[in-house]
Amino acid sequence: MEDIKWLGHASFKIGGEKIVYIDPWKLEGRNERADVILITHDHYDHCSLADIEKIKGRETTVVAPPDAARKITGDVRQVKPGDELTVKGIRIEAYPAYNLGKKFHPRANGWVGYVIEINGKRIYHAGDTDHIPEMEGIKADIALLPVGGTYTMTAKEAAEAANRMSPKLAVPMHYGSIVGSIKDAEEFKSLCKVPVEILERS
Repeated sequence: MEDIKWLGHASFKIGGEKIVYIDPWKLEGRNERADVILITHDHYDHCSLADIEKIKGRETTVVAPPDAARKITGDVRQVKPGDELTVKGIRIEAYPAYNLGKKFHPRANGWVGYVIEINGKRIYHAGDTDHIPEMEGIKADIALLPVGGTYTMTAKEAAEAANRMSPKLAVPMHYGSIVGSIKDAEEFKSLCKVPVEILERS
């Protein structure tokens, strides 16, 4: 897991031959340039223009759904659920991310989670979502799943999703900042039948 860094909340850096950031937020002291930045939706804690600018260079490609993409300058690729594309040699699949019975992330908005193929692994970042039917067909080696509740799955719901998907490893996210706590991550781990790693914030 040395190539996956949890930056807090739903923000991750994936290293290796290419540098990929997902939903960069509250980045401190970072002046490296990302090869690819993935944005799941346009809420301020996922599409932070100030943080995107900290890591965006001339060669950076940003991938985002249309409402977020319109806010970002440079090389920006718009995606919707079901899209597949290859950026800088990285295969990217966009999957739906939405709430069931909550108003925060409507399915109609077309917001996404991503599966990326990098460093020989398929990594799924679920975005802000509940345990939705579309997860059943996702094949991933590593699943990054929200556990904080309120706006996303609870720890129990996320564990049910992980157990159905059966990744080789599950990692809890979306806790410890706006909503949720380490207790949610620990509950998630206790309920999962798949290996779980609770990452320290980098």
